[in-house]
Amino acid sequence: MKRRDFLKKSALAAGTIAIPVIVPASALGKNGFTAANDRITMAVIGAGSQGRSNMNGFVRNKDLQIIAVCDVDEQRVKRSQGALWRYYENQDCKIYSDFRKLMDKEEFDTASIAVPDHWHMLLYTYFAEKKIDIYGEKPLVRKIEEGKKVVKTVTDNNIIWQTGSWQRSRPEFRKACELVANGVIGKVEKIEVGLPDFQSDMGMPEIQEPPKEVDYDFWLGPAPYVPFRGVLHWDWRWIMNYSGGQLTDWCGHHVDIALWSMGLDNTGPVEISGNATFKENSLYDIPFTFDIDMKFENGLPVKVANKSKLPHGQGVCWYGE
Repeated sequence: MKRRDFLKKSALAAGTIAIPVIVPASALGKNGFTAANDRITMAVIGAGSQGRSNMNGFVRNKDLQIIAVCDVDEQRVKRSQGALWRYYENQDCKIYSDFRKLMDKEEFDTASIAVPDHWHMLLYTYFAEKKIDIYGEKPLVRKIEEGKKVVKTVTDNNIIWQTGSWQRSRPEFRKACELVANGVIGKVEKIEVGLPDFQSDMGMPEIQEPPKEVDYDFWLGPAPYVPFRGVLHWDWRWIMNYSGGQLTDWCGHHVDIALWSMGLDNTGPVEISGNATFKENSLYDIPFTFDIDMKFENGLPVKVANKSKLPHGQGVCWYGE
């Protein structure tokens, strides 16, 4: 039974007993909203800075309703729930700390997933196998084999997938790729990609108790167990068990643009060489500096390095003939 029909029948059944039913305008399709029964329903997985940013973007789409938020951090998930309660003018949005319980108890069409990188493959394949359409954050995964598994699972289950590579939607990147693809600079002889420098270092903090509001064991998930040393939100990006530093973070932006411009989306380099430096006695074990040379099957050389190592700095630079 649709919500609108339920309300009508409830009012008739009440007979002479007048019980006012207050329904938010958003549920009835007023103020520009699509009626609740006709909306796409979404669950938000990950209520950190990126997850909240994505949520704030999706919530402006009045053809969509976010029905649940899931995160292992109780404070963050409640903060997001409160924001949605205020926006929708009701308290329908539920919260969960375990995505499996969310899947068992709620019905929804799509999921916005923004969690630490080490969780990507498991969550993406889990929801794809449940036939849930996905907006998933970059980088797609941490390892090549994980990426192949995600692609196969998404394809086999025929779901809609979008990676959060937002630069493809920016006019300046689209224009640059159009110019290159249409031969405006002639044959591309090489491409250089500059990624951000990174010099922060927290040393080796003392072991401490995890925050009470966070399920630390679940946050670790598929990663090896390590005692808590203060690394949680954001800082995970600089530890190889969870991510790969600027390389995995920014290759998903700038290298993506370089390959897009050359029609190389569905391939990869045939040769890779490079060097990197690492910090000693640091919890951060990702490459701090790097200089990588790749060659593709068509002979195109692509260099990826810290922006301070390249004349054009951060971004993508195409060298035409």
